[in-house]
Amino acid sequence: MDVKFSDETLALVNKIIKHYPEGKHKSALLPLLHLAQAEFNGWLSVPTMDYVASLLNIKPIEVYEVASFYTMFNMKPVGKCLLEVCRTGPCMLRGSEDIVAHIENRLGIKEGETTADGLFTLMTTECLGSCGTAPMLQCGADYYENLTNEKVDTLLEKLATVKDYSTYMRSNRQEI
Repeated sequence: MDVKFSDETLALVNKIIKHYPEGKHKSALLPLLHLAQAEFNGWLSVPTMDYVASLLNIKPIEVYEVASFYTMFNMKPVGKCLLEVCRTGPCMLRGSEDIVAHIENRLGIKEGETTADGLFTLMTTECLGSCGTAPMLQCGADYYENLTNEKVDTLLEKLATVKDYSTYMRSNRQEI
């Protein structure tokens, strides 16, 4: 597989790299990994990480170390809709475990799995900083807060009808 950013993304990559002095381009690694994950199906394959390393003129292992350290980077394929349910104290106290169980039952998957149609992946995550509106989940850039099983059902039904997920995930700001 030949990995290459689109012309538009490559222009952004070069702009980001120019923010750092010569010899310090590795500092651009995190934003480049975010761009790579967004452009290459929501996860970072080894060829994708090798490509990012080549753009920054660093060793591939330096990219692997960073990508595998942060939980915001996916090291295996995920569904078009990555449902990340907060599992830390405040969310657990307000029912996040019940929300996870409900999603598992509704989608027929366990945490860490993807539905057979490739649409949904369910993950649990550490604090997403929405403790006052727990329980909550993140899907794309959007937070869904004060969740109930009914709100989750509405969200899943809505996401199941979306035609263009990349556009939807960048532009959706509607409350469920």
